[in-house]
This record gives sequence, C-alpha cells and structure tokens, in this order.
Amino acid sequence: MLDAYSASPNFLAIGHVTKDLHPDGTFSLGGTVTFATLAAYRLGLVPTIVTSADADLLSRLPSLLSPAIPVQAIPSAETSTFVNVYAQGFRTQYLCARASTIQPDHIPTAWRDLPVVLLGPLAQELTPQILSVFPRRPGRILAATPQGWLRRWDADGRVWPTPWLDAEQVLPQLDVLILSHDDLLPFANGSRTEADAILNAWSQRVPMLVATDGRHGATLYQQGVPASFPAYPAHEVDPTGAGDVFAASFLATSTSMAIPPRPPTSPTALPPSPLSSPASAASPPPPRLPSACAPSRKFAPIYACAHANNTSTIQHEAQSIYPGKNRVR
Repeated sequence: MLDAYSASPNFLAIGHVTKDLHPDGTFSLGGTVTFATLAAYRLGLVPTIVTSADADLLSRLPSLLSPAIPVQAIPSAETSTFVNVYAQGFRTQYLCARASTIQPDHIPTAWRDLPVVLLGPLAQELTPQILSVFPRRPGRILAATPQGWLRRWDADGRVWPTPWLDAEQVLPQLDVLILSHDDLLPFANGSRTEADAILNAWSQRVPMLVATDGRHGATLYQQGVPASFPAYPAHEVDPTGAGDVFAASFLATSTSMAIPPRPPTSPTALPPSPLSSPASAASPPPPRLPSACAPSRKFAPIYACAHANNTSTIQHEAQSIYPGKNRVR
C-alpha cells in the first residue's frame, strides 16, 4: 500500500464529510469524499480530501479515515449531518445541519493538477465556480457525482429532489459523470423510460457517463452511445456509500483508459436538458436549515421507522467492512 507521506497524491475528492446519525446519539462518518477516498486508498491510489466541518470532527478525521490521507480542512460552525432511513429499497433523508460552502480558493494549488479529481457534493456545497481551478488538460480526469446538486431541503430538514439548474454549465466541463439511475426517477414521474431519456440527453454533453442501477448493474455512455453491464451477485450489508465506492473504483481503473474528447458546447448543437428547462429555473432556492439536530426528540419517529427496518443491525455488520462506518460518540 502506498503511503501518502512518501508518495505524491494522485486522487482528489472534494465535498462535505458528514455525520450520519443513529438513534443512540452516535454517528458514522459519511459523505462521498469519505467512501471514495477510502476505496481509492485501498485500491493503491494516494487520495486527498478538501472538505468542511466543525473543528472537533476535523481534529478526529485522521483517526476516523487514515493518517495517510491528507485533508485540506475548511473550519465551519457545523458539520453536515444526516439521518438516513431505508425502507423497501428507498431512502428518506433529513439534513440536520450544513457545513460551509467550499470555494475555489480553498483548493490547494499543489492539488489542482492531480490526475483524478472527484467532485462529490452532498448539500449544494460546490458551485460551478469550483470548476475554474480545473481547466482541462491531457492526462487528468475531472469527474462528478451530482447527487448533492439534485437535493433541496425544507424547514424541517427533509430532503427533496430538485432540478439541477447548472447542468448545462457543468456537464461540458467534466470528463465523467457518475450517478444512480434512481436519482433521476423523481424528475421522470417514476418512469424508467423518461429517466433513460434524461441520461441520454446528459450523455451527449459529457464524454463519459455511468448510471448505476443497483442489482441490475450499470450503463456506460461514451459520447452518447450506451453499453450495459450486469452486476456481480453480492450480499448487501449497508447501501450507504455504495455508489461512492463504485465511483472511486471506476475512476481508479479509468486512469488507464482513454477518455473521449468533450462534446461541442454550442447551445444549438444539442437538445435542451429535461432537468434544466426554463420552467425548472423558477424553482425556489432551498429554505434555511434548522441550526441543530435533536435526534432523541425531533427525529424519534424516523428512528422508530429505522428500528423497524433493522437498520441498526445492518449498520453493525457494516463496521467490519468500512472503518469509516464505525460509530463515534
């Protein structure tokens, strides 16, 4: 295994680390950057993180992740904090607190040329301006998992889908977009056919797009041309972070692949995206978040549901697989 203290970093993940709360007051470390960097590290890459969280969590990150993973930390009054409830294959999510937005000048100059960059927003913490520090160059893969750009939250912290209004601006600047097929179902009236139409439109704006589909496998689009790949049989322990691990694994192997050139960016060259139409642009901004989360009171019904679905047992089993999933007090 490569040591980040003796080898040059080659994988940069940007986004919020999170606290995923449990009914007993403990939490697991979560977030795309958490799962992706752990996976990259175990695959032999030398990952780094740019994130924002409260001072206490930032001080504990080396022990929660690995001392060999360098972190550029942006102090914040709060850490992005979630409650996740799974039932019948679907997740209900509450955002209890949000860390600071990550700005372009937070990215260390020495890390702006790394060969793999993964943008992993969770709560609208990355704006399109972050792309300004990663101009395209040969030998670098700029990728994104857009789930944090597809979320809004109400005054109670309940997370809801929202159109990706910046898709037209962001997609042509990426090399790879990785997302779950289910991320698009709320915008497609639950129709897989309509979700596929959105994927087809987006795949014409980015050289490579990967849409995962759980046990059904994944579809890889290259310059708009799809190819389907089945999934390996597996026993699901905890679905949280599965897509992020997939993204890191895909990018780790993609470093040896030829990424197609970016498509034309002329607004007349391609049809409009279903998720960034003029009608969508009128969507209201996310409401202000509650300042704190009180799991024993406010979220008691959520935890009752989680207990009924035995998620605590699933979480316990997951600890043996991902150290980052261990509970913290």
